[in-house]
This record gives sequence, C-alpha cells and structure tokens, in this order.
Amino acid sequence: MGFEYMFFDEALRDRFVDFASGHGVASTMRQDEIAGFVVELPDGLADELQEAVEAEYDSIMDEQMLLAESDAELVSHHVAGVTVTLADGTTRAVRIPPAIARRLFEHFTPGEIHEIATAIAQSVENPIDGPLCRKPSE
Repeated sequence: MGFEYMFFDEALRDRFVDFASGHGVASTMRQDEIAGFVVELPDGLADELQEAVEAEYDSIMDEQMLLAESDAELVSHHVAGVTVTLADGTTRAVRIPPAIARRLFEHFTPGEIHEIATAIAQSVENPIDGPLCRKPSE
C-alpha cells in the first residue's frame, strides 16, 4: 500500500502525476467513490523525495482550495473527506466537518492525516475490550 493523494481537478491531478514522474516515481490513478481522483505513490520513497512530494501536494492543495472557493456550486456544499485504509487494504473516504478538516490540514501533512484516520479506522475495526494501557498481546 502506498500514499494516496486526493484531487478534484484533472489539471492539478495531472500536474502532480507529472511532478512524480519527473522525479522517477510511478503512480496509479483511480476515480474516487464520491468525487474526484485518487493518485497513489509507492511507499518507501527516500525522505528527501517524500518531502518534495508533500511540498508539491501542499502547493497544489492551496490552488485546489482557491479553485473550489471560486466555484459557486462547490461553495454551496460544505463537505470534506479523508481517505482511510482499512485492515483488509481497501480504502474508504470518511466525511469530516470542513472546519475540522481545515484545522487538520493547517497542522498535519496529507500523509499524516491519512495515517491518523487509518489508525482510527483500524481501531474501530479491531476494538480493545478493557483498559487501553494493557499490552495488545494480553
């Protein structure tokens, strides 16, 4: 499983894919179940390359936000989503209130948000009965 990046604009999606390709990183792309596109890049990129990818994605997200805010139809719908990976490897989009999503993106990278949401989803799939402080093997 790799890192997934969400796009709502085809031109911005293509720019990100071209950026990754220009750095020798292969990607896969699919339609999202709700809206937009998901681009997946492989795990295990060198730290410097991963940071460059995240910086490019952040820059593109700023543009995507400006595009969305200038679209009267989109502005009338207030929704945000985070993609999570379930224990069986499938991915799902989780809707979260826009105000919370904005705060998340102000403090975390998209990859970090994906990790947080995935950890929550996997915990829901595999609940812990009893105290949280005990070791998982108990």
